[in-house]
Amino acid sequence: MMQIVKPEKTLKIYQPYQVDQTLVDSTKHYVKKYHTIADFALLNQNGDTITQRDYEDKIYIADFFFTTCQTICPIMTDHMVLLQDALKNDDHILLLSHTVTPEIDNVARLKAYAIEKGVDDSKWNLVTGDRKEIYDLARKSYLVAKDNPYEEFDLIHTENFVLVDTKKRIRGFYDGTDSDAIKQLLEDIKILEKEIYEN
Repeated sequence: MMQIVKPEKTLKIYQPYQVDQTLVDSTKHYVKKYHTIADFALLNQNGDTITQRDYEDKIYIADFFFTTCQTICPIMTDHMVLLQDALKNDDHILLLSHTVTPEIDNVARLKAYAIEKGVDDSKWNLVTGDRKEIYDLARKSYLVAKDNPYEEFDLIHTENFVLVDTKKRIRGFYDGTDSDAIKQLLEDIKILEKEIYEN
């Protein structure tokens, strides 16, 4: 009897042209290959400068939030806490949350929020910094924010969590307010770890 070998499940590598174009900066609409997350330098809840080097050789989950948000952010943060707890013994995975209101969310405010939510500093950075840099990351790198045409340098952030691989490529988008999407994200992390660390 012949054995049918099932191919290993792999995750798609997302390019800007495959994503909802309202979430992508117009300069990136036609990018069909080689899209990666841009280099960055932002301050975390402890006042440390965090760059892409802190995420080198790591898989990470990124999102955008703000501490005074009363709608989707509390649910997203609770789900990030769930992810932090589920992945606490997995050294391959880190978390990265960017504030979209850096003028309000300074280091002290992020620290208070981190303490309140039970953020593990070794696993999860909440970052603030230059507003334009954060907004460019949201629209040109992570592809998760709508432009607000009425306000210059303003955007409407979404509930998306973004899964990023060790080569800074986007491997998945997940609704950070949906517990089923969080389960799917955990499953996809296992698939991605197998692809990266076992091959």
